[in-house]
Amino acid sequence: MFCASSSPITSPLYPKAYKFSQTKSNSKRFSSLRASLPVSDNKLLKFEYTPWLIVGLGNPGLKYYGTRHNIGFEMIDHIARATDISMNTIQSKALVGIGSVGEVPILLVKPQGYMNFSGESVGPLAAYYQIPLRHILMIYDDMGLSNGVLRLQPKGGHSQHNGLKNVTEHLNGCRGYPRLSIGIGNPPGNMDMKAFLLQKFSPLERKQMDEGLEQGVEGVKTLVEEGFSDSISRFNLGQKYKFHKV
Repeated sequence: MFCASSSPITSPLYPKAYKFSQTKSNSKRFSSLRASLPVSDNKLLKFEYTPWLIVGLGNPGLKYYGTRHNIGFEMIDHIARATDISMNTIQSKALVGIGSVGEVPILLVKPQGYMNFSGESVGPLAAYYQIPLRHILMIYDDMGLSNGVLRLQPKGGHSQHNGLKNVTEHLNGCRGYPRLSIGIGNPPGNMDMKAFLLQKFSPLERKQMDEGLEQGVEGVKTLVEEGFSDSISRFNLGQKYKFHKV
């Protein structure tokens, strides 16, 4: 089911808004998401209105708030504020917010089971809302990137990340979903990896991360509206070298 690529929900003249569910509140909210399509040289331009499922990985509870392993949750919070989306619904063991970026519907998700069981939220939500694999964006911490460095990719492996492993299992073993990796660096010296992941950021690391999260919001908005375009390639390049001094 999830490995198959589905066609965009579009209409050349009057594209209808995609409805996340048949409930009255969601239908009303999304019914206004219609586009005024520009006409150039008498040719109609097509736009894609397939919704995005944007999932931040983390652990629930104050104990984990602000820790490295919860940076996926923080990214969702930043996106929610930037798009004026309220995270006020519980569904499939997850905290959910529904809204849009421009004319494109999005579903923001923070699984409320622990990290290693994130797929128990992602799989059912993707199935319920019929989100194609290519529109399921996973946001997670990555020790393979320097602190505050971000990277958007159309697909990839699980990078030994237990949350991603579980999500892949609940998507029928398919790995072809987009991901936003947020660098948290490596444990210093012989520090235990688990202790590092559950540690909060130093003041310098926090400053770098906050700047990265703001940049990440713009990257995600660009991805939702343009897909993996040249703009995303430039985003990744800028992230890769942003701490390099000339």
